[in-house]
Amino acid sequence: MKRFNLATVISAALGAAFALGACSPAATPAATPASGTAAATVQPGAATALPAGSITLNGAGATFPDPIYTEWRYGFQLVDPSVVINYQAIGSGGGQSAIEQGTVDFAGSDSLLPTSAYSGTNSDLQMFPTVAGAIVMIFNIKEITSGLTLDAASLSGIYLGKITMWNDPAIAAANPGLTLPAQKITVVHRSDGSGTTDNFTKYLADISPDWVTAVGAPGHANSVQWPVDKAGNGVGGKGNNGVAAAVQNTPYSIGYVELSYAVANSISFATQINAAGKKVTANLASLQSAMSDYGDKFADNLTIPEITNGKGDGSWPMSTYTYQVLHMQQKSDPTVGCLKLTKYLDWVHWYLTDPNAAKRASALGYATLPDAVRTKVFAKLATATCDGKPVQSDIAAK
Repeated sequence: MKRFNLATVISAALGAAFALGACSPAATPAATPASGTAAATVQPGAATALPAGSITLNGAGATFPDPIYTEWRYGFQLVDPSVVINYQAIGSGGGQSAIEQGTVDFAGSDSLLPTSAYSGTNSDLQMFPTVAGAIVMIFNIKEITSGLTLDAASLSGIYLGKITMWNDPAIAAANPGLTLPAQKITVVHRSDGSGTTDNFTKYLADISPDWVTAVGAPGHANSVQWPVDKAGNGVGGKGNNGVAAAVQNTPYSIGYVELSYAVANSISFATQINAAGKKVTANLASLQSAMSDYGDKFADNLTIPEITNGKGDGSWPMSTYTYQVLHMQQKSDPTVGCLKLTKYLDWVHWYLTDPNAAKRASALGYATLPDAVRTKVFAKLATATCDGKPVQSDIAAK
């Protein structure tokens, strides 16, 4: 396939595509039902007239990386106009089910596949990290638009339903000089199966034995029985966008979302006290510090249990990698042969190496992979096969 020089020939067009992606609906929260689980069945996007030889890739899963996946999908169409990539942000649980059931070409997930998933026709499933991101606590307090700080005790107390007022002494202790309102806290959480929830509750499990006792060991999952629901002050939102919408529309509420949703929609989020006892804000530097705390300690299947609650002075405490999932041993399609796998791997190679793709990820609040981790990803994906044979792709050419 003929390649364009992005730096000279289409840099302006690529920038325009990224700008379009930044304005896309994926980055904007919308009101959603407060309960229910995303269905695993995924319907491809509406049929469009495409040039002969075009390839359509369908993916679904985590809402956490949806803003950057949207931009990368737009951008890659300028690199290779023959490829159309669809992605439905239905949550990590829905994405995992879809790839296991064979209804998508790839899935997105913030939570790791259980060991039981790697069996039978799914024994060839492969996860790999794409970016790291921060989970932040957004809030809606009319008296406070910035400057709120949360520590481990106050945050776990809020989600345990033990801290129910904004002027609770535990929150006040972390915010000297800040006048906190005597208002009841509405606590927003995900209502769908969510990798963001899995990673958020990993943090709560790390910092609070009471949390593990309340929800049951190990203290984290894509979906949990929320103590705040039992206490009567919990509200569910579907997807990161649903949580963001619920917080925006509910005075004196708090909820957890991926950083890009807060940045894209100008929603206030709290600074936090990390494991080193330092006040930190969620940004590229604190994400990179968290990644550095854990280095490249990935298992052979390219997963790492968590990068939460790192010990570095500058580390953001609620950091996580997000992953894509694919089948590594694929069969050729009757119409397009092995081109789907080839084009998918070309896309992955592009977004993990192109400077413009990395720049957009950073602008949205994500951190790109360290070189050592990216090298491991390419080495693994280069072994993907179609009809038992290696496929030609930009990754295989490395």
